[in-house]
Formats: sequence, C-alpha cells, structure tokens
Amino acid sequence: MGLAGKTLFITGATRGIGLAIALRAAREGANVTVFGKTAAPHPRLPGTVASAAAEVEAAGGRALPWVGDVRSEEQVLAAVAATVATFGGLDILVNNASAISLAGTEGTDLKRWDLMHQVNARGTFLCAKACLPHLRKAANPHILTLSPPLDLRPKWFAPHVAYTLAKFGMSLCTLGMAEEFRPDGVAVNSLWPLTTIDTAAVRNLLGGDALSRASRRPEIVADAAALILDRDARACTGNFFIDELVLREAGVTDFSPYAVDPSAVLVADFFLPDAVLEASGTPLQVLG
Repeated sequence: MGLAGKTLFITGATRGIGLAIALRAAREGANVTVFGKTAAPHPRLPGTVASAAAEVEAAGGRALPWVGDVRSEEQVLAAVAATVATFGGLDILVNNASAISLAGTEGTDLKRWDLMHQVNARGTFLCAKACLPHLRKAANPHILTLSPPLDLRPKWFAPHVAYTLAKFGMSLCTLGMAEEFRPDGVAVNSLWPLTTIDTAAVRNLLGGDALSRASRRPEIVADAAALILDRDARACTGNFFIDELVLREAGVTDFSPYAVDPSAVLVADFFLPDAVLEASGTPLQVLG
C-alpha cells in the first residue's frame, strides 16, 4: 500500500531517527506532523521543528510543524486535533521521543528519573491514548514505538536501572496495547536497531566521534519502519522488530550503505537478546 497520502504523527521528529522516518515517509508523498520541543537552534543539537518540517516538504511530503512536549496532555491533544483538521485524519503514530541518562542509582537524581519516565513511558502512553480514536477510523492504522525487545537479564538493569525501566516502559506499552487494540485492527509494534545509530545522543552521551564511526545511519531504521508500516495492521501486531532483520526478510543483503564508516566494526545496541545477535550474523562489538 505504501505511505503515499498517509498521515503520520511523529514525536521527536526534529532530528535523528524521528527525522529520518519523517523524510522516508515524505519521499512517498506522506503527510507528517513534526512534533518536537526544539523551537530555536540549539548549540549541541541539530535541527528545529521548523527546519525539519521544511525538509519534509522539500522531500515531497506535506508537513505540520508543531512545537510541543510529550509530557503535556494539553499540547499533545492540541497537536493531534490540528493534525486531523489539517490532513483529514490520522493513520500512523510513531513514538520516537525519548530521554536518556546512563547513570547508576546513586548518580540519578529524581528530577532525571521523572524526566525519563515522563517522556518515555508516559509520553508513549499519552500519545497512543490521544491518537487512538482517530486511528480506529483509518484503513491501515499503526502505532510504532522506538523501543527494545523485553530482555529481562540483570545486565541491562544494573548499570542504569532508571533508564532501563523508562525505556522498557515504552516496550510494555507495545506489549499491552497490541492486545488491547487488536479488536480495533490497530497494529502496535516496537522497532529497535541492531547497532548503535549515529544520532546526537550517541555522539554527545555515549561515545563521541569514535562510536559515531562505528554506527549506522538513521536511514536504516527509517527503511525498516516503512516496511513495517506498509504491512496489514490486522496481521502485524505485538512484534518487537529489529531493523536489520526486517530488511533481511525483505531481501536486503548489502548493509554497507548504511554504515557511517564501512571499514569500522559496528557496535551492538543495548538490550539485544542473544537470539537476535545470532540471527543477524553481522560481526559486532559490545558497547562499552
């Protein structure tokens, strides 16, 4: 079916993976609500809501720029209402907005705890709740959340329990809502990268230029997302997809164009079960 004419509401769409998904959809002729917090240029973060919307339109889509915070029910509801009023409906929600802090228990103040849980778990829940009445009316409605498979080994919790709980909160929304919304025909899935992705978070918080070079570009996640969002919503729900595996299933065998530095050994992302690593067959370093 493709994404032509479809309307997507994407949170955290000003840069990184969110922007890549927006541009991928725009190239097919989609409508995109660019929902994000960045109204003015930031010294360490590329892009604003306005610049992302301009990129969407330059790529062939229609854009609704909306400065807002996923922690605000009022702002989310207003943005969803404006999306429906502008484009005549809503087909897809992409929960991309996320907050990260890789600190241990003693190093995590409660303000940071609250931020991560309000943006990640609460924001995902709020956006799904706000979009659901409109998604029910769509022909092939999808909710896609950028969150990991639920691998509950202690090694994912011990170094940064606050972040892991907040991120897995997004995945638990997928787990529960997929079953809850199944009678409505609304697909709810998660998507997670096999490798680290070259984003501002990776460069600024995780590993600088060295990790950036050992990462893939956000376009790999966007291409995988487009394939998922094209599937029949009634037959594709409750999955925790991995970007490379989605593309392999679609026949992709050469992943070198997605590499920032094709000569570098890629780094595996957090939260990947051993079975996923074995299924990929891609040589990977362990983060950290």
